[in-house]
Amino acid sequence: MRRTRSAKIVATLGPATSDPSVIRRLFEAGADVFRLNFSHGSHEEHRRNIEILRELEVQSGRSICILQDLQGPKLRVGRLESGSVILQAGDPFRLDLDKAPGNDRRAPLPHPEIFSNLQEGTLLLLDDGRLRLEVTKAAEDHAETRVLVGGPLKERKGVNIPSVVLPISPLTAKDRTDLNFGLEMGVDWVALSFVQRPEDVAELRKLVAGRAAVMVKVEKPAAVEGLDQLLELSDGVMVARGDLGVELAPEDIPGVQKDIIRACRLAGKIVVVATQMLESMVRAPAPTRAEASDVATAIYDGADAVMLSAESAVGSYPVEAVAMMNRIIERTERDSSYRAIIEALDPEPEPNAADAISEAAAQVATTISAAAIVTYTTSGSTALRAGRRRPRAPILLLTSELSTARRFVLLWGAHCVHTADVHSLGEMVEKATTIARQESFASSGSKLVITAGVPFGTPGATNVLRIAWVE
Repeated sequence: MRRTRSAKIVATLGPATSDPSVIRRLFEAGADVFRLNFSHGSHEEHRRNIEILRELEVQSGRSICILQDLQGPKLRVGRLESGSVILQAGDPFRLDLDKAPGNDRRAPLPHPEIFSNLQEGTLLLLDDGRLRLEVTKAAEDHAETRVLVGGPLKERKGVNIPSVVLPISPLTAKDRTDLNFGLEMGVDWVALSFVQRPEDVAELRKLVAGRAAVMVKVEKPAAVEGLDQLLELSDGVMVARGDLGVELAPEDIPGVQKDIIRACRLAGKIVVVATQMLESMVRAPAPTRAEASDVATAIYDGADAVMLSAESAVGSYPVEAVAMMNRIIERTERDSSYRAIIEALDPEPEPNAADAISEAAAQVATTISAAAIVTYTTSGSTALRAGRRRPRAPILLLTSELSTARRFVLLWGAHCVHTADVHSLGEMVEKATTIARQESFASSGSKLVITAGVPFGTPGATNVLRIAWVE
């Protein structure tokens, strides 16, 4: 099951992909990581999918990564008398805490923490930005607004407030229950939605307590502005272009996406580009040319992974969407300009032994045309440094920690193998050459570049570089 590409594919599971045979087909088509969206589905449904994935992992002999995506505090309007109303541009419209069903003059907004942070001129976006309201007067329990852009408003539609940092935790009571469930089930990553402040990430990291990696979803302007601080506290970032595309102008999204990817590469953090990548394949067997170009752009920029959401969760062509994304990535990475573009963004190595070894490994592998860079790692830090460099040779990650093997499936270029630990340099070389052959990376006469830390099993102590020949 060796992939012939470096960037990874994240596939969201849902009603269209809850059958074991379909999940297997997604995996065989190219899905490396499976996202469980806790905005939908019961714990029992998620438990079943996790059990299917772990059984598939055993059957395939290949590590599979599971990403738990927490819902977060989604702000929504309440019930409406007829289920929906029409708002006319220029008309007044009131939002308040009254639980009575709304109409075309008012609607309940059951979020008291919002009103005290509104002021005259604050912009409110409803239903993914399709409707726009401007606050004309705000009080502790209501807000008077004027409709700037009207249209149909259905009950329970989302509310975005781009210019306001709300005093709410991104971890709701539901999220905490879901998090406990996910950690008990052994998820590998936890994604935090609607992050606004570093304190939000610190709160999640304390609860996770090292049992999974922490991913920040950037979907608020405040998260974009405070990205450097968020990177220090997280293990990875998701460019969640759904809500981010609502709260920022569409013309700003491409530049922000590139900035986030670049910042993650410089910081040595994993970055995933998500939302609407092959959106038309929810209902069509092929994407638009613009969608194919969108996926390719993320690959040229050096993203670790690209993600399918509705395409694989509820779409009519989930397996085809994964296969298409797989082909786009493979074709992009073979493009004659790919290496020049991606290497132009190579970060400078940090002044320490581990980065020096990783930098040298990439250069040596290119010089001798090595079949792979083999990294022995306990925590994954050795492989992460290698991946940060985006080397020409694939990264064969060998670890005695199953959690590390699963977690770093998401890393660019990494093929993760869970194996017993080694205790000497001779054993290290022998195991590296054997597994490289078994995993179809090398054959007789191939050369490998091996990095590790001595003494073995010491996290973050990369200090050995060895060239080995496969017999």
